[in-house]
Amino acid sequence: MKVFGIAGWSGSGKTTLLVRLIPTLIRLGIEVATIKHTHHNPAVGDEESRALAAAGAMETLVASPRRFALINEFHERPEPALDELVARISGVDLLLVEGFKWAGHPKLEVWDPGLGKAMLAPTEPTVVAIASDHPVPMVGLPQFARDDIASIASFLMSWGGFSKL
Repeated sequence: MKVFGIAGWSGSGKTTLLVRLIPTLIRLGIEVATIKHTHHNPAVGDEESRALAAAGAMETLVASPRRFALINEFHERPEPALDELVARISGVDLLLVEGFKWAGHPKLEVWDPGLGKAMLAPTEPTVVAIASDHPVPMVGLPQFARDDIASIASFLMSWGGFSKL
């Protein structure tokens, strides 16, 4: 399994890019999983499963005929590192990680200068490409428009050594 990140500041368009990129990669024959970092409290499962977790269960697995979800409550334990989360994923070709700006995996930075935040790429060596709607002349990395999903997918296919079906 290859691990590749989509990083950038909040509001830069990371999730939008991923929602468009994933179906393109799947059409190319790549099995994809995702890990998304958030600063919000993610709500997973129905009210009853959240009640089990709130009651103190360390893990709650919710299953249905269509899917299952494993909910792990930290209960004052520290947030796990990315490598611990990656170890839980298996059976896919490509794990796309949204967020985790400073983790050691290679990543594409989604950059919007309108947010007023500094680019990651000049100081973060794990950024290997940029997606922005504005030219980025100060960084000598492959660059894509944020909506150029076909080129970004092609880049990932090449980067990961994946062959097209």
